[in-house]
Amino acid sequence: MNILVVSPHPDDETLGCGGTLLKHLAGKDKVFWLILTNVSEAGGYPKNRVVSRQREISAVAKKYGFSKVIKLDFPTTGLDTMARSKLVKAVHGAILALSPAWVYAPYRYDAHSDHQVAFEAVQSAVKSFRAPSVKKILMYEVLSETEFQLPLKGKGFLPNSFSDISGQLKKKIGIMRIYKGEMKRHPFPRSEKNIEALALFRGASAGVKYAEAFMILKEIW
Repeated sequence: MNILVVSPHPDDETLGCGGTLLKHLAGKDKVFWLILTNVSEAGGYPKNRVVSRQREISAVAKKYGFSKVIKLDFPTTGLDTMARSKLVKAVHGAILALSPAWVYAPYRYDAHSDHQVAFEAVQSAVKSFRAPSVKKILMYEVLSETEFQLPLKGKGFLPNSFSDISGQLKKKIGIMRIYKGEMKRHPFPRSEKNIEALALFRGASAGVKYAEAFMILKEIW
């Protein structure tokens, strides 16, 4: 199968479904990585950070062995300021070019506005008459975004699909280490201990050692 993971920012793919992507790749699926945003000097980031971010993306892509990486280069933390039609058109164009059967997208109510807008763009782009190749859409959870969404009625992350990543967690954490600016010591949300803790908790829900959890938005079979 062709698999597409949509990341509002680099690192979302690994935090949200890194272990599952490794399973897809081990099963000989083709996995494509669509990154919606990028840091830039024009956006206020120092040149060395812009350069190091690109190195991180290349290193992460190599570790996974993705078939292709597509970078849309929209401004990070600025997706909610853009014309929605432009973002939808770009996401839809990538989906048409790649013809994925499965799509992984961020949870629609994550605390970060980029994640919310990214989900809405994916939702619009994968309508059946626009993207007939897509048979399954899953929302993933991201530490420091999904759990910080206010637990209002109807907005909580309630998984109904679990992926056993007992054999992939160690490599997932190793890949996250590449994102040097994103990882800190516990109790920071994006710590190695917290990544393992979430996987342990989700695994207990599924009856396995470690798992990643998803909400299925659509499934055709």
